[in-house]
Order: sequence, then structure tokens, then C-alpha cells
Amino acid sequence: MVTRTARLRTLADLLDGLTRPGELYDSLPEGKVRCYACGHRCVIFDGNRGICKVRFNRGGTLYVPWGYVAALQCDPTEKKPFFHLLPGSQTLTFGMLGCDFHCSFCQNWLTSQALRDPIAGVEPVEISAEQIVQFAKRYGAQIVGSSYNEPLITTEWAVEIFRLAKREGLRALYVSNGNATREVLEYLRPWCDGYKIDLKTMNDRNYRTLGGTLENVLNTIKMAYEMGFWVEVVTLVIPGWNDSDQELRAAAEFIASVSPDIPWHVTAFHKDYKMTDPENTPPETLIRAARIGQEAGLRYVYAGNLPGMVGEYENTYCPHCKTLLIRRWGYHIPLNRLSPHGKCPTCGATIPGIWS
Repeated sequence: MVTRTARLRTLADLLDGLTRPGELYDSLPEGKVRCYACGHRCVIFDGNRGICKVRFNRGGTLYVPWGYVAALQCDPTEKKPFFHLLPGSQTLTFGMLGCDFHCSFCQNWLTSQALRDPIAGVEPVEISAEQIVQFAKRYGAQIVGSSYNEPLITTEWAVEIFRLAKREGLRALYVSNGNATREVLEYLRPWCDGYKIDLKTMNDRNYRTLGGTLENVLNTIKMAYEMGFWVEVVTLVIPGWNDSDQELRAAAEFIASVSPDIPWHVTAFHKDYKMTDPENTPPETLIRAARIGQEAGLRYVYAGNLPGMVGEYENTYCPHCKTLLIRRWGYHIPLNRLSPHGKCPTCGATIPGIWS
């Protein structure tokens, strides 16, 4: 019988063989390194791992994940969710293992909590960056994206894929918890178009229970927007944890202060992983959150995960003349009236996003 500890050790040995020297770190005295792939900026002693568990120091060199996937799937881009990035397109989404957070409500915990939770982790499948891009082309995807675990901690591998994808005319995106550094965003920016950021709570104490800080995520939203990523922000609304009017308003006002054109998605929680106490989020809560976002000055607010139950908040409207531009039902788009250049057909206003 294989114990959980032995299973973790076996998985760690397997993953350690699927690595190569990284680039997102500084060398320090006495064989230590400082990783700056995420906001933890781990100082890692020789023979030790970072908080993410998958970046490690061997002989004064930081080794990083490379050459495998733990998940690979072609999804509607709206599922990421991105609503202002090539509506109706498909995104070939790849994921690896590990995360720098440990959220109790994680919906991708099988991949994200590998090497941290003995019951998590799936067997990696070796693959080349070239093969991933060829899969994207074969299945008609216009975008490749990194998701399912935290992409920041596997950025070197993502950039290798994105470089090849760009040569083939594909777009690229990140689905991230937003615990970034300026250095990793600068490294990523030439190769990545869209950056989806989870703004999980406006309560720093709650953020610290997940393994992060509110300040880092707020700074990432500002930096990513200023660097020219197409940014969309998502808040998973959890009853009794982050769904008060006060907290939702604080989130919306912060996003609006960066830009009222950043889309804000308020999405429904469902019981998962270790968080099984709150009830699933009802549509009324999402509609209330969306209205708060509009009152705060956000021009594009969406309610997700409950198709057909949140009224107008699945759709995109022109903020100037109120024309219906894109009608959605879940990930399906029965109507798209935007021009290829993102202009409203009624008043000619330009709608921010990546449309072609």
C-alpha cells in the first residue's frame, strides 16, 4: 500500500525531473537564490523549495517546471472568463502543477495543490511547446492560455509556448491569482495579450488565510493595466465571506479607479475542496454585486456561472447609447453586433477590448 507521504515524494521526484534552470531569479551569497516569479519573492536555500513547491534551488541554480502539462483542453474563451477578447473564440488552455496560494475553495485544487496536499496532484504528461501550438492550430483555437494552476510560477515555460504561438498568429493569455511582481510582468508582457486577475477579497486578513496579501493583488491590477495587458478582473462571490455591500463596493471602486473600462466579473461560488459550509451563491447576490459595480462607475460588469439566471448581466452593452452589442447564454454567443474593430453599430463608439 502506498502511503500519502510516499505518493507526494514520488510525484515530487517525477516533477523535479521535468525542469530546467529558470530565469526569474537572482543569485545570493552562500548558494541561496531569490525567486521573483510571484509576489512571495522567496529566498530559497540550496536543496529547498519555494512556497509554490515546484521551483527549487539545486546548487545555487533555481530549477523551474518545464516540458509537461497536467491539463490540456480547448475551451470557449468566455470560460476563462474573458468577454472582451475575441468573443466566440476557442482557447487551448494548458496547466501544470502547483500554486503559491492555498485557497480552501479552489476549484482546480487537484492541480494547484500538488506537493502540498497528499490527496491532490495528477500525473504530468510530457509534451513540447511545439506540440501544444500544433494542437491549438489543429483544433481551431485562436488563443493559447495558461490556467488550471497558478501560471506565474511556471512563467518561463508559458513564455516558451507563447513565443511559438505568436509566430503562428495566435493570441496568448494568463488566468492568474494576481500575486505578481513587476519583473515577472515585464518578462511576460511581450508575449501575452490578456491577463485575467482574481480579486478574491478586499479584506487583507482573509487574503492572508489564502497565502497572499491584498496589496500585492491590487498592485498587480494597476501594473498589468499600465503595461498594456488587456485586463479583466474576477471576484468569486462567496456568501458570508466577501459578499457584503461594503466589500463589493470597495472592490468595484478600486477597479474603477484604475480604469472604468476594465470588465469586472462577479461569479457564483459552489461548494468545493475544503469550503463546504456556505451555501452556493444565488443569482440575486450576483445581480446585487453587478449593480454595485455599475453604481461605482464600471462600464462593463458581468455576472457569471449561472447561465440564464442573471438577466442583462451576461451581455455586453454600449455604455454610451445602451445598444445590445453581444448577447450571451453561458459560453454561447447567439448575437455579436460589434464590428471587427470593436465599434458600436449604432453610435460608432469604440468598445475597449481585443476584437480581431
